[in-house]
Amino acid sequence: MKLVIQRVTQASVGINQKTIAKIGPGLLILIGVGKKDNLKIVQKAAEKILNLRIFADKNDKMNLSILDINGEILIVPQFTLLANLEKGRRPYFGQAALPETGQKIIQSFAKTLKKSNLNIKEGKFGAQMKVTLTNDGPVTIIYEG
Repeated sequence: MKLVIQRVTQASVGINQKTIAKIGPGLLILIGVGKKDNLKIVQKAAEKILNLRIFADKNDKMNLSILDINGEILIVPQFTLLANLEKGRRPYFGQAALPETGQKIIQSFAKTLKKSNLNIKEGKFGAQMKVTLTNDGPVTIIYEG
């Protein structure tokens, strides 16, 4: 599983010029699932995200988690994170999980995050989406689990 975690002041995802999910301050998480990934990694990744101290405290130090600020999370499936660029000029996506497996793992990840009682929104698996965001910081972190 590869996650691109972005601290945002706002983010949204749209399909066919219609916004389907929108958040305020929090995290935009792009998620790609690989062939070797399974449901066992979901809990560890969710705990890492929920407790990651990347929000500023009163002294402007990254010392607070998404839980501490009661932020929102937008999860966007993105299999292209698994692209291999070693050969040629066209990305190779052979390491990405099959759609059924990828969707199941992403749904489990979202369900696990929702147990936190934070506002969790999702993009649509397999859809052509338009993502907008205002990166805060900018803070962007890559997690591979």
